[in-house]
Amino acid sequence: MSSNDLRVRQMIAEEAARIILDEGVVDFRLAKRKAADRLGAGQTRNLPRNAEIEEAVMERQRLFEDDESRLQLRHLRQVAVKAMRMLEPFNPRLVGPVLAGIVNGRDELTLHVFADSPEEVIFFLQDRGVTWRADERRLRSGQGHVFYPCIEFGAEGVDVDVVVFPVDGIRQPPPSPVDGRPMKRAGVKLVEQMLEGG
Repeated sequence: MSSNDLRVRQMIAEEAARIILDEGVVDFRLAKRKAADRLGAGQTRNLPRNAEIEEAVMERQRLFEDDESRLQLRHLRQVAVKAMRMLEPFNPRLVGPVLAGIVNGRDELTLHVFADSPEEVIFFLQDRGVTWRADERRLRSGQGHVFYPCIEFGAEGVDVDVVVFPVDGIRQPPPSPVDGRPMKRAGVKLVEQMLEGG
């Protein structure tokens, strides 16, 4: 790969990181395409890997992090802990940008829970007076893509997305869209430790 190709690839990764953080785009593939188009490289096949974009996102956030973004991350993690405490019977795990420490301007977080059926989680929320909305999330799996039920509700100005997996799904996280390895998940104790650490 020529040094010019490497430079274009790096520029696309940096612009994709800006799009993710400043515009709240969460799909790395979409951010890559937008970045390439904006840089006049829409025809290139030499797009950065998702891991390169994640690295650029973390670097950009380190460079431009301010008190506001630190406070927002703290708030999102505090809401995550409260939601996880409430959903404790379903072994909730925090995933995604809030776990990774990425603040992308979106007041939302994602939890994975484990139950015999989504209705079990819905009835649990209804019993606690939580207003919810049903949806689904498409995640990668060993067999391609799988749709999982998702229950959405609001808490303290944050959209909480609760993706429902079968009970045995706790042992096998879906592949990360970033690097294909098992998705990182954190239980409530680890999230509490993150809050204590800063």
